[in-house]
Amino acid sequence: MQAPATNPALMSPFHLAFPVNDLAAARGFYGGVMGCPEGRSSPEWIDFNFYGHQIVAHLAPNEAGSASLNAVDGHGVPVRHFGMVLPMAEWEAMAERLKAAGTKFVIEPYIRFKGEPGEQATMFFQDPSGNAIELKAFSDIARLFAK
Repeated sequence: MQAPATNPALMSPFHLAFPVNDLAAARGFYGGVMGCPEGRSSPEWIDFNFYGHQIVAHLAPNEAGSASLNAVDGHGVPVRHFGMVLPMAEWEAMAERLKAAGTKFVIEPYIRFKGEPGEQATMFFQDPSGNAIELKAFSDIARLFAK
């Protein structure tokens, strides 16, 4: 069964729960560095508004992080990661914000697949618990699924 095509203007928010080693560090990174507004929380988890989507950092020491990499465009891309496709101007602003905060990139911001249908701006970095995040942008969002 194929997933239904969805109108991005009417797209439903997704929910993602992931492990972190330290809730205070997660709060500082997602809320402070990335600027994600905080929602509900408890001593065991924190909700964040991740560009209109609900992500939940759950306290689970020793379950966070990612070690496996796949080769993509000459880089080692973390296999387990999540992220967002942003408008190009927002992607550029977030790249500068992350650099200013001293974020260590797994893959520095750059344009990959240059000249190909899937040409995109991308960057990979990790939260304080080692969870990999990718932010990407397309100059033409209609090319998101181009082959």
